[in-house]
Parts: sequence; C-alpha cells; structure tokens
Amino acid sequence: MTASSRSRHARRLRRDMTDAERVLWRALREAALPMKARRQHPIGDHFADFAVPSRKLAIEIDGGQHARNTDEDARRTEALAERGYRVIRFWNHEVLENLEGVMQVILTELEKPTSPSPPQRGRRGPG
Repeated sequence: MTASSRSRHARRLRRDMTDAERVLWRALREAALPMKARRQHPIGDHFADFAVPSRKLAIEIDGGQHARNTDEDARRTEALAERGYRVIRFWNHEVLENLEGVMQVILTELEKPTSPSPPQRGRRGPG
C-alpha cells in the first residue's frame, strides 16, 4: 500500500468509527493524557484503532465479529508485538457500558514500561 493510499484508508477509518470507538476517542481526548493518543494509527501493515506511540501501546476495540476471528486477531496482535507494541483489547459493550473501567485499564497500561508483553484483554465479558 502506498503512503497516499494508507493515508486515505486511515482517513476513511477515522470517518467511519463505530459508536464505541467514538466514545473512547472522546474519553481519551478529555483525559488530557501527557502523551499523544492517535486513532486509526498505522503500524506496519495494520491500523490500530488507537495507539500511544510514545508508550508503544495499541488499543483495539472489538465487535461481535471478532469473537469469530480469534486467529486473525492473534496474528494481528503478533504483528503489532513484533513492532514493539503491547496490545490491549476491549469489547464494544465494555467501552459503552463501563467506560470508566476501560479508561482505568488504559491509564494503568500507560504507566507500564514500554517493553513488549503478552497481549491482554480488558475485563472480558460476552462478545
């Protein structure tokens, strides 16, 4: 994918965010983090829903389709980890129903060292 096509793709993804992504993006902006959070951030061949590049943290928001695509999610997480990113995942309903808890997990992850660790999921509930 060329740089210009990656930029167009990222802009489209930002424009077409899910409700859960919009809610989390608003919360991340309002949290006034001391580091820059980005949405639909390109990392290698992938676009992380949200990323904090300075802390090497990728945040993925998963809908019901991800319950069926666990192998694909695992490959994606591995590809991001190969680039030094820690990946945390939340279900859509976690963001919509427990935003405070999701933000607490994110803030805790931002305090950790940037060395890669095994992927984690937020408080897991039904897909």
